[in-house]
Amino acid sequence: MSVYKIIELVGTSENSWEEAACLAIKTAGKHLKDLRIAEVTKMDIHIDENGKCLYRSRLNVSFKYHTEE
Repeated sequence: MSVYKIIELVGTSENSWEEAACLAIKTAGKHLKDLRIAEVTKMDIHIDENGKCLYRSRLNVSFKYHTEE
């Protein structure tokens, strides 16, 4: 039997929502073990005062919870 924890991440990119999502997963993978599923829950664009766009992807990411034995 397994237990999984789900966390919310937000990745950003100047290029695309896909790149923003991948960056969030890649960064989380450096600190969390056994990443399992990533579900994009929201995508939006932040527009700064100069009209430059920043793509943002919000994800729910699950990873396997390991207990100390």
